Amino acid sequence: MSTRELTVLGTASQVPTRHRNHNGYLLRWDREGLLFDPGEGTQRQLLFAGVAASSVTRVCVTHFHGDHCLGVPGILQRLSLDDVRHPVHAHYPASGREFFARLRNASAYHERADVREVPVAADGPVAVGDFGVLEAHRLDHPVDAVGYRLVEPDGRRMLPEELARHGVAGPAVGNLQRDGAVTVGGHTVHLADVSVPRRGQRFAFVMDTRLCDAVYNLADGVDLLVIEATFLDEDAELARQYGHLTARQAARVAAHCGVRRLVLAHFSQRYPDLRRHRDEAAEEFDGDLVIAEDLMRVAVPARI
Repeated sequence: MSTRELTVLGTASQVPTRHRNHNGYLLRWDREGLLFDPGEGTQRQLLFAGVAASSVTRVCVTHFHGDHCLGVPGILQRLSLDDVRHPVHAHYPASGREFFARLRNASAYHERADVREVPVAADGPVAVGDFGVLEAHRLDHPVDAVGYRLVEPDGRRMLPEELARHGVAGPAVGNLQRDGAVTVGGHTVHLADVSVPRRGQRFAFVMDTRLCDAVYNLADGVDLLVIEATFLDEDAELARQYGHLTARQAARVAAHCGVRRLVLAHFSQRYPDLRRHRDEAAEEFDGDLVIAEDLMRVAVPARI
């Protein structure tokens, strides 16, 4: 059975606290492991979470402020140390090539991992595979920053009762899914006769940005949205000045975009207690709301 689950490795913004590590979010999506914004200590947080570094297949950096990328050297070196054989793709804003090169070569080590850099130069798809399409969209932050969106293709759900009624069984089911039609007992059975449309699942990751069109484009109709809520609404001017969102703004985005499960993260150290983040967000979003905590696991909601 496939696994689609987010492991929260850290929830602090600029400064870590006693209870919040710097950023880090690992999305398990079937055979893919997408590691978003690994900050300092991410390698150790993976250990605490019981997740092998070898599960990482993609590293997705939104921007090159330290709390979002200073864990990259440890992760890349660990992949080499563990002799990980599968390719690991690294996505990041193209303007940060020099920063990524420095992180990749931050110290002496024997590089064995097959790390393939995929700089993001424009909005749109950055990877396509069995998992679906990974997109990136530029956000509004004092330095170049992008958000990510993962979209599974729409498919069809087979109806066992209709398969039985039409006499489709065994290998014929696979043939029907592959070819769209199959002949059984002299009659042609079409895929639409024995199945219904199944919407692909969708995920979005939005960090360090002011409100902009890209935030809404990324969050539109997703099943799981991970989004920054660095400030409370009372500090909205600070949020605007430094290029961040408040909990209220993030929740409004989720409500407007029809998000099914909302995960708020990336909290300023000025807020030791996050109950007000929950209260503020709940005033705007009446859906499934999660205030992220380090080492928490959050499932991608099951299909409706």
